[in-house]
Formats: sequence, C-alpha cells, structure tokens
Amino acid sequence: MTRAKLAFAAMLLIGVTGSYARVVRIEITRIESPTFEGMSFGAVGQYEKLVGRVYGQVDPSDPIDSQIADIGLAPKNSSGFIEYSADIYILKPVDPSKGNHRLFVEVNNRGSNLSFGQLNNSTTGNDPTTPTDAGNGFLMRQGYTMVWSGWDATVLPGAGRFTIAVPIAKNLDGSKVTGPALEEFVVDDSATFRGPLTYAAASADKSQATLTVRTRYEDSPVSIPEAGWDFTDANLKAIKLLPDGTPFQRGTLYEFTYQAKDPLIAGLGLAAIRDVPAFLHHSRADDQGNPNPLAEDVHSVYSYCISVPCRALHDFLWLGFNQDSYGRRVFDGMLNLIGGGDGDFLNYRFAQPGRTHRQHIARWYPEFQFPFAYQTLFDPNTGKTDGRLRRCVETNTCPKILEVNSENEYWAKAGSVLHLDPFGNDLSDPHNVRYYLLSSLPHSVGFGPTGPAICQQNRNPLVANPVMRALLVNLDEWVSRHRQPPASRLPRVADGTLVPPLPQSAVGFPEIPGVTYNGRIHNGDLFDFGPSFDQGILTTIPPIWLGTPYPAFVPKTDSDGNDIAGIRVPDVAVPLATYTGWGLRAFPPGANEGCDAAGQKIDFAATKVERLATGDPRLSIEERYSNHDAYVSAVARAAFELRRQRLLLDEDTLAYILAAAESSVGK
Repeated sequence: MTRAKLAFAAMLLIGVTGSYARVVRIEITRIESPTFEGMSFGAVGQYEKLVGRVYGQVDPSDPIDSQIADIGLAPKNSSGFIEYSADIYILKPVDPSKGNHRLFVEVNNRGSNLSFGQLNNSTTGNDPTTPTDAGNGFLMRQGYTMVWSGWDATVLPGAGRFTIAVPIAKNLDGSKVTGPALEEFVVDDSATFRGPLTYAAASADKSQATLTVRTRYEDSPVSIPEAGWDFTDANLKAIKLLPDGTPFQRGTLYEFTYQAKDPLIAGLGLAAIRDVPAFLHHSRADDQGNPNPLAEDVHSVYSYCISVPCRALHDFLWLGFNQDSYGRRVFDGMLNLIGGGDGDFLNYRFAQPGRTHRQHIARWYPEFQFPFAYQTLFDPNTGKTDGRLRRCVETNTCPKILEVNSENEYWAKAGSVLHLDPFGNDLSDPHNVRYYLLSSLPHSVGFGPTGPAICQQNRNPLVANPVMRALLVNLDEWVSRHRQPPASRLPRVADGTLVPPLPQSAVGFPEIPGVTYNGRIHNGDLFDFGPSFDQGILTTIPPIWLGTPYPAFVPKTDSDGNDIAGIRVPDVAVPLATYTGWGLRAFPPGANEGCDAAGQKIDFAATKVERLATGDPRLSIEERYSNHDAYVSAVARAAFELRRQRLLLDEDTLAYILAAAESSVGK
C-alpha cells in the first residue's frame, strides 16, 4: 500500500475531521438553472451556474503548508489553524449523468476567466450568462464541469474577478511587519500621473525610499530627487511626480524601492488551488453539513492555465502541493499555456503574483530562478540539485502535463530553460510530460491584436485556440484512456533548430526592409535577493545581478522568418506573412527594447514587381500561389496533416479550409 493510501486509511480509521488542511465550508449564494438562457449543448444538454464562497484552513505545522512564506506570522483560529476564504464559480450540466465527469479547473489569470476566450472563442467576461457568452460551446459540448476560484491575494474585487482573502503577517509581539519592496511602473502612454503601490509604505519619510528611471532594461537607473516625487495621500498607497500634473515619461521604467508594511500571506493561494478541487472531487459535504454540489460526480480533475497562473502551478508542483491532506493526487492532468520555464512571485513576503518578466519589464522580481525544468538536475551556479517534479515523484502524485509555449516565451522570458539543462543541453521528456512550441506565435490569450499599438510593426494576430482544443482532448484521453498524446514538438539544440539569437544569419531571420532585428532577448539571469531568499523574504532590493549563466536560446526560422520547429498552424505552414513571437517597442524612438508579449506580422508583397521594388528577399504571394485553388489546396493539406497528428479537431480543420476558400488570395 502506498504512503498516500496508508494516510487516507489512517484518517478514516481515526475519524479525523479538523486536524488537516481543507475546505471547511462552502456557501452557494446564487444559482442560475439553467444558465445561458436555457441553451442546450448537444447530448450534454443544459448547464447551470453556482456562485458563492469557500472557506479553508491550513495547518502551519504540516510539512507542505509550513513552506508558505510567513506562515508562522499568520493569526491562528482557536484550533491553531490559519484561515482563508475565496470566491467560487461553478458551471455544470443540469443533468450530471450527461456530463463527462471531468472537473476543469481554470487557475485564473489575475482573477479573470480566460479559458472561455481560448477554448470557446467567447468574448465574455467573468460571468458568462447568455448564448453569446457561450461562444462555440466547446467546453460544454465536451461535458466538462468548470470551476473558477480565487487564489491571487493581490486581485482587487470588481468586474466579477475571483478573489481570495488571506491574513496579514504580524510579528509575534503583535507589531507590524515591515520590509523592503519594489514597484516598477511601466509607462506606455503620455498621461499616467499616478503610480499605485501593492503595499502601503511604512512611513511617509521620503528618505526611506528611492525613485529611479531608466529607458532600457540594461541602462543604469537615474535617481529622481526627493523634491521630484511625493505620496499621493495619507494612505501611502501611491506616488506621483512633482510638480503636480507631471506625467511619467512614455516608454520608460520607473522603479520605486521603499519600506512597505502589512504583507499578505499570499502563499496561501497555493493551498486554495489545492483544497478547492480536492473538496469538490472527494467530499460529500463540508464540516457544517452543506452538500458538495459535485459530490460523487468527479472522476478526474484537470487544471488549465494561461501565462501567470501556469508559473504559479510550476511552483505548486515544485513545493509538493499536488497532494491533498490525505496524500491523494489533486490534479490528474495539467494543460499549461504560455507559462515559460519560470515560477511566480507568489510565495514571498510582499508578493506580487501579477508581475511577469519580459525582456523589457519586471526583471528585478523573483520569478526566474532554479529549478526551471521538471527533471531533477544539478545546478552549478547555485550548487543545488532540484526539479519541479522532485516532490511529486517521491509521493506518486505527479499529474500528466502538456506544456505549451509560444515563440514569445523564448525571446521575452528565456523559456528555453524549461527543456535544457544548466549547461545548455537538450533534456529528454519525463514520462508524464509533453512539450509543444506554437511556432511563430505571440503570447496570445484568445483573440489576436492588430495594428502596431506601442510596437514598431503590426502585431501578430495568431492565436492558440484551435490547437489548445485538440490538446485538451489529448490530455483527457491520456488520463482517462491511457492513450499517449502526440510526441513533443520542440526546437532542439541537437538538430540546430534552437540557437543563440545572434548573429541574425545563424537564426535564419531574413533582412526585411524596414524591420529592425537586434537579437534582444531575456537573458538567463541570476540574482542575489539576500540571505533569507529561500524562506521567501527578500532583503536585497533591488537584487544584486550575478550574471547570465543560464542558456537562453530561440527557435531557428526558415527564409521567411517563420519558426521551423514546433506546431506550425496553417497560417505559418502556408504563410501570407512573416509571423514572429518577438517585436520591438516604438517608444522611445531608437530604444529598440522588446515589445513585451507582442509579436509581429510582416506581410509579404502581393507581386514580384512590388517585392523587387523594395528589396524584400521573401517571395511574394503571387510567386507562392499560382491561383486561388493552389492556395486553398495548400492550406487543406497543412490542416489535414495537423488533424492526422491529433493537433487539430475536425471542426477546426474545416474552419481553416473554409477561411482559405473565402479569402481573396490568388484571385
């Protein structure tokens, strides 16, 4: 019998009800049955909505929960436990017997529902209600029960965002906890006059704070004198430039280092991510007898995340949170989209989970540090041996994982560390993990942008939606039917498809007139945040930069500038443009910093004459596709090949072909 089963049996024998971490109460305050105005979704039928709040507790002496930063400074209830509460939102089949008995848990991004935009092609907000909000109804047609709940303590209420309430750390004598904190203001307009602070300043004494400004990440910061800034009010929760009415300068980075107070025990979000699905999966009722609305219906639990929460889930696995207090596996499968290879600024004092590294922004926050890979490895830079899966391997609680990234993660977040060792060598796949590059895609979240905005070129509008629908089906089949998913589709050092960003010729990116290529990427940085960093306490702010020892490589491109390796959607396989996951900012002119999550769409010339007139080395559309039928046939071949590889579903294969047929290409 496994250790998890022994623990479960022991708890059943002794009738434990109050000595372990769990959801202790669920309150459903709003029911809408049916929802979507009674719309029916194929054989699954109608859906209903349940909205409320859950209340949980953790044991500060538990080996896993004791890793939560500042857990020893959290107030305890009369039983010695630490409490939290979170919003919960459930969409489920009205008739559970018609569902697929899978729990789809979106670990939401900054409190918002993004999975509907990604998988249902919906433009809804956080409370989908109408048939239009249902989009294409993919998740409902599949029969999933869907759950959203709060986990990010810095999410503010409003607009239906999913929040969590956690306690504030206090010193054992009852005094306030204070310490260094950093706020970076990324200014992309000419009308920003206020810089909000995540945590209030401990003192109005401006000599205890420093405000600097820089244009590029690598520039030395320039100090702004005390006479050049002030707090906006007595709450000490925001700053402004002086004299009043002075805007922050567009395209620059302002860094405010100060003494903050009242840190949230933000790491309790890891416990909430664990405890809510564990309760819904296994419990019949809460401690007060309130029924679990999903009791005895859930067979498997899958997590879904986009960007920030994927990084939180990397830490969730690394710290051992994928086992509940009975030792049972929480998530059977994980589908992670655009999480890169790093963690989240969550389990720290003065945490800011919404921060995200890019080439240009947020580089001074603790997100990018070993371990990066799922495999247990030795890191010569820190002397540590560790891996994201080390703890769950020991307890047999690892999920099956599909890790999906865009090209942007390689350029903007040094994402190659996810599947390279610290020496820059390719790693073999763990038996429970598959990796996929979405070739030439940006860091998209459902609907692609158009136009340049703050970038030098028109942004890349390609989205991951069709591939993600297919991969969710693959994940379900892997977990429920033990059918192996498609093999990993990655750029590799060994075959020359993963390369350093310079020189340009080695990457293969063409010399396109009017397009700047400078190879600027997020380096593989190493920082020193002070001696208490491993306990989640940052004492050296900003951190001391120790160099860039970790390998940061990018996908090699073909002569059009589109990625060679990875999953090439029909837009990339049968292109009308160069699509990139990277782009450069337009402001301030000449700075040429990375344009954050955006990529580029650089159209091909329509004719050979136009191409030659500008000196464009890329073939024109006229030279590629002799007529409309030739273009449609090429798209159909690419779409059907992805369908054969189980990387597109029938409905999306047809959608690509119909879009090509309705286009004017070659006419």
